[in-house]
Amino acid sequence: MIMSYIFTGCLAVSIFAAILTGSGGALGIAVMQGAQSGITLAMSIAGPICLWSGVGFLMDKAGITHILSRLLSPLLYRLFPTARKNTALSGSLSANICANFLGLGNAATPMGIQAAEHLAKGKGGVATDELCRLIVLNTASIQLIPSTVAALRASLGCNTPFDILPAVWATSLCSAGLGLISAWLLGKVWRK
Repeated sequence: MIMSYIFTGCLAVSIFAAILTGSGGALGIAVMQGAQSGITLAMSIAGPICLWSGVGFLMDKAGITHILSRLLSPLLYRLFPTARKNTALSGSLSANICANFLGLGNAATPMGIQAAEHLAKGKGGVATDELCRLIVLNTASIQLIPSTVAALRASLGCNTPFDILPAVWATSLCSAGLGLISAWLLGKVWRK
């Protein structure tokens, strides 16, 4: 809701400035070029997102997410103790983490929402430590294969879209690690 007000404000300021400076024609051209670029970009990214979302769906149907859930269970149960008793939560968490590993933020979102709903059930609208950790992990998302970023780089003409892997690995591990440490510390301090 607030973003719509910000966007509307930016749009109004742009139109007002274009009228004051007499560059309304340039604003109209820029709007049309921006709209065309946005559609081109969305179409170039849609293919890889559909591909990896389909892979995630097939992984779920083939039982691979259940296997991954079992492999990730030591980590998941440590970060999310509630997952030990709730297999649906465990499945949603592991699918979400795997989608984030593949760099599929858009595909990971529905699974993250399912996991958040499981974690929030019966808590009376209070964000628990586990829910905060889930939000931190989704925001920082450790990525092994940044497929969406690579697709974006390829669509803009990059010949080596995956040459960013070491930087992505380092930054995503650092951001997720620091985020989890911060969430843990704030969880300890906030209670007191």
